[in-house]
Amino acid sequence: MSNKRAMIRQSIRNARNSLSLSQQKSAAEALKVNFTQHLNSTNNSKKAHIALYLSNDGELDTSLLINELWDKGHALYLPVIHPFNGANLLFQRYEKNSPMKANRYGILEPKLNCTQICPLPMLDYLLMPLVAFDNQGNRLGMGGGFYDRTLARLHQQHWQKPQLIGLAHDCQKVASLPIESWDVPLKTIITPNKTYSW
Repeated sequence: MSNKRAMIRQSIRNARNSLSLSQQKSAAEALKVNFTQHLNSTNNSKKAHIALYLSNDGELDTSLLINELWDKGHALYLPVIHPFNGANLLFQRYEKNSPMKANRYGILEPKLNCTQICPLPMLDYLLMPLVAFDNQGNRLGMGGGFYDRTLARLHQQHWQKPQLIGLAHDCQKVASLPIESWDVPLKTIITPNKTYSW
């Protein structure tokens, strides 16, 4: 099964990395509109605590959405690799002037500041990157398992918050994914052309 997952991962990463700059730009614009609509329909316009990510490796670009959410006064958080348990993520406040550093994968994250960490159940939304997704809302990540491990306890406890939302290009959808017991499925996935709900 891991072989099949690796093959899907490689082919979808190739597909999204072959998107042109203008395709990425219009996808980022559509994401901003689609998530803002979703937020307005589920949030009663209160200021929300939203965790998301900085795009990497052809992922759907979140930069326009980040600026839009800042402008609307929402509190934003980015994943930070846990300093003592390097297999899990923490979510730290992200502001325009946050000091940043590259993590071991070369991805920028806020410099660790324990006073700025938001416990998972205090987040309203967690926007997650993914490599591929299928018709049932199953998500295939990069293979590091960071989000699955971080969310495992919440998943077992049938939590209410945060609302998990996958972000992906339309080309990242496949008919079905081989799934493992630790995979955390998503109830919502937003692409530039569609919002999927399960």
